[in-house]
Amino acid sequence: MRLAPAASGDPRDVVRALRAAVLGAGPAVALGGADLPDEAPAGTAAVVTTSGSTGVPKSVVLSRNALISSAYATAARLGEGAWLLAVPAAYVAGVQVIVRALLADREPAIVAGPFRPEPFAAAALGMASHVDGARVPSFTSLVPAQLQRLLDAAEHDADVARALRSFEAILIGGQALAPAVRERAEAAGVRIVRTYGSSETSGGCVYDGVPLDGVGMRLIDGEVQLSGPTLAEGYLGDPARTASVFPVDADGTRWYRTGDGGEIVDGVLHVTGRLDNVIVSGGVNVSLDRVEAAVRGIPGLASAVVVPIPDAAWGQGSAVVVPGLAAADEPTVLTAVREAVARAVGAPARPARVVAVDEMPTLASGKPDRATLRDTLAQNPRA
Repeated sequence: MRLAPAASGDPRDVVRALRAAVLGAGPAVALGGADLPDEAPAGTAAVVTTSGSTGVPKSVVLSRNALISSAYATAARLGEGAWLLAVPAAYVAGVQVIVRALLADREPAIVAGPFRPEPFAAAALGMASHVDGARVPSFTSLVPAQLQRLLDAAEHDADVARALRSFEAILIGGQALAPAVRERAEAAGVRIVRTYGSSETSGGCVYDGVPLDGVGMRLIDGEVQLSGPTLAEGYLGDPARTASVFPVDADGTRWYRTGDGGEIVDGVLHVTGRLDNVIVSGGVNVSLDRVEAAVRGIPGLASAVVVPIPDAAWGQGSAVVVPGLAAADEPTVLTAVREAVARAVGAPARPARVVAVDEMPTLASGKPDRATLRDTLAQNPRA
C-alpha cells in the first residue's frame, strides 16, 4: 500500500486524505511529520506517528477496518450525529473525529488555529441542524486542558456556556480528568464521557470504564490489556516492538499491552496509572500517577503535573509543576500538597517542591510535555 504524507498541517487537508484512505482506494496517509518509508502494509489507512509523553517516537499502523470498527462502535454507544474537530487532526483523537463524521456522511465542523473558547463556541453553535424536524445530535472530543479553558470562559461568556451544553456528549481523553473539573462540567450541564485508549487502539475504546462492543479487556500481572477489531497492526518497520506490545494467545486472540495498571470492578475499568511512572524514594515505590491524582484534588491545582526529580537524600523525589501560580505562593502550596499527598498516598510520596510556571508546555496533542518538564528541572534544579 502506497503511503503518502498529508498535504499540510491544515485539518481540511487531513479530512481529504482520510476520505480517500478510509472510504476510497487510498493512498494511506502518514500523519505526524515523521520520515517514513513509501510503503505500508496492505489495508493501511493511516500511520500515526507520535512521541507521546516519553519522547520516544512510534509510528502506529492503523488499518481501514480498525478505524471503521472504532467509529461504528462509538456510534453504537453514543448514537450518530455531527462532529466538531477541535483537537489536532494529525493525532488519533482527531483522526477518529474525522472518520466518525465521514461514516455518518457528514463533513466535520472544524476549529482551526490555536485553541480559543470563542471560535470553539461559534463553531459549536453553528452546527445546529434538524432532519425531519428532529435536532441532529452533535459531538466533539477534547483533552482536559481544553475543557478547563472552556469552563473558565463559560463563567463569564454565555455563548461558551451554551455551546458546551449543546453537545450530546463531549469525549474527554488523552490524560486523566481531575475530579474537580468533571464536577464543574456536571454542574454546568455539560455531558462528559471519559474515554480510554491510544493510537494502538484507534483511539478511545473504553468509555466511562466500559469497553465498546467487540473490545476485550483483561488484567495480566496488574497491566491493562485490550483486544478487538480496533487494534492497530503494529509499529511500522519495528517487528520486535510489535511482537512485544501485541502478544497473541494460543487461541489466536491478539492483545495490546497498554503499560497501564488498573482494576476491573463489576466489569468497569479503573486505571491507576502508568506502571513505569514509579520512583523509588528512600527504598519505597511511589506511583507518581497516584501523587498527581491527589494533587489535582486540591482546589486550584486541577492542571498540576507531577514529574520525577533527583533527590540527594532519598535517591528520587517529585516536583509539582503548576501553571499560572505566583512564585511567591510556592511555599504555601507546597505545604498543602505535602499534607494532601501524605493523607492519600503516604508520607514517603510527599513531593519535594512546587514549581510555578507561566504556561504548561504541551505536546501537539494537547497533553502536558512531561519529557520537557523533566529535562528542564534536571538541568536547572531551581527552575
